[in-house]
Amino acid sequence: MGFLRRLFGDERSDARDAEPLDPAERDASEREHELDVIREEQERLDELTQRQLRYERYAWQPPAQGGDRRADDKEDSSSGG
Repeated sequence: MGFLRRLFGDERSDARDAEPLDPAERDASEREHELDVIREEQERLDELTQRQLRYERYAWQPPAQGGDRRADDKEDSSSGG
């Protein structure tokens, strides 16, 4: 809402808008916000999804199969076919 007030030139201003925040206070409030977001995310996800996200980097992927040649490619005359 503060953005809209500044955009449209509202004469009223909040007390916290008038006072500049200390960098340490700003960092602390940002960390607190990030922790709140993480907690909300944990509550939103069920146990299975959390486990999948936790171990996704260990997921096994099968090795690539085949080569560059495909079934619709024309065969070389040198292959003796």
